[in-house]
Amino acid sequence: MSAVRVAGIDCGTNSIRLLIADVDASGALVDVTRLMRVVRLGQGVDATGRLAPEAIERTRAALSDYADLIRETGATAVRMVATSATRDASNREDFFAMTREVLGAVIPGAEAEVITGDEEARLSFTGAVGELDPARGPFVVVDLGGGSTEVVLGDANDVRAAYSTDIGCVRLTERCLHDDPPTADQVSAARAFASEKVAEALAQVPVEQARTWVGVAGTMTTLAALAHDLDVYDPERIHLSSVPLDRLRQVCDGLVAATRTERAALGPMHEGRVDVIGGGSIVTTVLADELAARAGITELVVSEHDILDGIALSVAQQG
Repeated sequence: MSAVRVAGIDCGTNSIRLLIADVDASGALVDVTRLMRVVRLGQGVDATGRLAPEAIERTRAALSDYADLIRETGATAVRMVATSATRDASNREDFFAMTREVLGAVIPGAEAEVITGDEEARLSFTGAVGELDPARGPFVVVDLGGGSTEVVLGDANDVRAAYSTDIGCVRLTERCLHDDPPTADQVSAARAFASEKVAEALAQVPVEQARTWVGVAGTMTTLAALAHDLDVYDPERIHLSSVPLDRLRQVCDGLVAATRTERAALGPMHEGRVDVIGGGSIVTTVLADELAARAGITELVVSEHDILDGIALSVAQQG
């Protein structure tokens, strides 16, 4: 494979992210730039079934900036993937028309595509485990997003099972966590709903085979930063770090009990995660309890590389 510069865009329920990378002769990615903007595309989708016009406009603004960077850096191919919020929206064509306009101005014919939960899971797995020692497998990779959570079991050679369930930090927060801080009844309802959705996933994915739990995406990486007592968010210190489950639960419980002001004051906390990190924390603790019971997992390994890396690799492979 000759070296090529590609761009991958992951548009989820909470954030839109860009990776521009060179793919070398061995097929490895070398980052050129990696960016994230919180646009909350999934605002209200769980309740209304539609993408809010203001959410589409926030996404347009971010995507326009990304398109400028793709042009300036000379990337020759782009793939934009839209996930949970867009899959669920009745007016998703409004979103697609916007992406055709913005991306097509840079690379003719480029637009967003909605992928299935299964493909989302597989792309996340590909991105997450690439730098891990294969001897630590099988791996269970969990991509905890805004609207959905993907659970994938596999090893260095292949994905064995994957399932996408409709639970994420935005969806759970909007559905259950209405007060600041949430009431005990709200937390109990959220945990019950999260437990139901996690059980749905684990009925399809035999996680008892796993030796290592790998968490990806913003909720997991933020929890790791807090667990390591970082003053600021530092991707290099977070990437491939480990968090014992007892410490993970402590951080999660603290975030659920905290007020919005207290969460916002935490150094590694991105402003776009302040309102929804409590929901993500509840999903994480449910997962931790299940993986400890079913597979004897004792720690979470966090990867900064995820579906975005899988998308970029898929662009190069298509070329």
